[in-house]
Amino acid sequence: QVQLVQSGGGQVQPGGSLRLSCAASGINVSVNVLNWYRQAPGKQREWVAEVLRRGNTNYAESVKGRFTISRDNAKNMVNLQMNSLKPEDTAVYYCNNQCYWGQGTQVTVSS
Repeated sequence: QVQLVQSGGGQVQPGGSLRLSCAASGINVSVNVLNWYRQAPGKQREWVAEVLRRGNTNYAESVKGRFTISRDNAKNMVNLQMNSLKPEDTAVYYCNNQCYWGQGTQVTVSS
């Protein structure tokens, strides 16, 4: 059974940084595509970033240059480092692999 368990997040001022983590079980992150999505209040869930099987990464334009997705094969985890955070980054963030989703983590950017 696949499980994705998230940690991290919280509240930070604009310009600050946060790190999200997603611990996977039932899959090997080194041979899977892992994604991060987010959903802001009143909006549809949107894709944020992905790390592909060969380690290539892709980002939504809105986060490019500020967010970094990485994979820790030894710990079977995927992380999302978020820098230069903006109020519009406020959302619930989700780790994803195919049809499996993490439980969601609140990120709030506010002064």
